[in-house]
Formats: sequence, C-alpha cells, structure tokens
Amino acid sequence: MLMHKILIIEDDPSLLQLYSIALRKEGYDTFLAHNGQEAWDVIEREHIDLIMTDIMMPVMDGYEFVELLRRSNPMLPVLMITAKDDFSSKSRGFSLGTDDYMTKPIDINEMVLRVRALLRRANIESERKLVLSGTVLDYDALTVTVGDTPLMLPQKEFYLLFKLVSYPNKIFTRLQLMDEIWGRGSTSDVQTIDVHINRLRKRFCDNPDFEIVTVRGLGYKVVLK
Repeated sequence: MLMHKILIIEDDPSLLQLYSIALRKEGYDTFLAHNGQEAWDVIEREHIDLIMTDIMMPVMDGYEFVELLRRSNPMLPVLMITAKDDFSSKSRGFSLGTDDYMTKPIDINEMVLRVRALLRRANIESERKLVLSGTVLDYDALTVTVGDTPLMLPQKEFYLLFKLVSYPNKIFTRLQLMDEIWGRGSTSDVQTIDVHINRLRKRFCDNPDFEIVTVRGLGYKVVLK
C-alpha cells in the first residue's frame, strides 16, 4: 500500500521533528520545510497528499503560502498549527483556504486524528467512494456493496447513509439532515428522516462495519464497529 506523503512546514526544528516522528509512527511519509519557500521546493519535486503549516515563519509565512497554494491547488488538504489563537487569525486562515486549524501547544494524538480525517475526506471527495472493512459505498452508483453483494438504494436513503458514514461519531440533527439531503425549501416533514433511518437500519441491521445510533433528544450518528 502506498504511504500518504505529508509536508510539514515549521520553523521550530524541535517541533518539526516531533510532528514528523509522530506521523511516521502512523505509517505516513513526511517531508520537512522551515518556511513557505522551502515548502514550494518540495512540492515541485514530490506529490504531496496533505500539508501541515505554521503561520509565523521567515521568508514566506503560512498565510502567504496557503494563499499561493490555493491558486494552483484548491483541493490539497491543509492543517494550520499555530500559536495564534485569536478569532481574526483563525478567520483569516480559513478564508484563505485552510481546512483545519490547531492552536499550540497541541495534543500530538489529536493531530494524528485530524490528519487522518482530512486525508479520508480528501479521498472521499476525489473517489466518491467510502471504503470500510467489508462495505463499499459508491456515490455515483447509489450502491452499497457488502462483501460481494451489491445493493442499490433509493437516492435519498443512499445520500443519508453516505453523509452519516462520512463523519463517524458525529451527531447530526434531523433538521441538519433534512436541509442537506432534501434541501431547505423542502415541504417534507422532519419525521421523513426517521422513516428513512428505520429503512436503513432494517437493510443493514447485520452489517459488520457500522451501526446507525439514535442520540436521544439530538439526532443520529453512525458508529464504526
């Protein structure tokens, strides 16, 4: 299996090594740069799957780098890690195209989880497929394949399941799901969500990879087994 390649941009050598060691332990291939200009040199010779960048750096800071990156590559996942924790700094980072933002000092285990989540979402967007251990959700075919058995779902059921499985353990309210799947202008009642969830539960009650869970008073989430 090919390793994901992660570019880490950080002017503090000790943090640069710390992040790299943690990611390599998880099976990622890392490339290191001390500022945005060095990072461009890496990008020119390597295919990079995700970028982690500090903000305050010499030569070219994180803001400049992300702004330049987004002109040529709008889809490459970017995680900003910085000591700047004020709202305006975060707002500027997100407005330039950052996908996620962590404030120093960071929890290394959380950093790894966020990297994993960003890579998974990037793969979902490019492949339009969700691959679990024994289950594959194919967005274009509206098909869920369990083992060797494909099952084509009604459109709304599939979109609902795909949304929930894309964000395991995230709780979605009925209203959130209704707005996203049916649209804000829909005349359908939010109880429509309950009907579709019940149908999905019956279809996949024995699925070995996921379970749809009701969170009392809030909504629904998918839990991976």
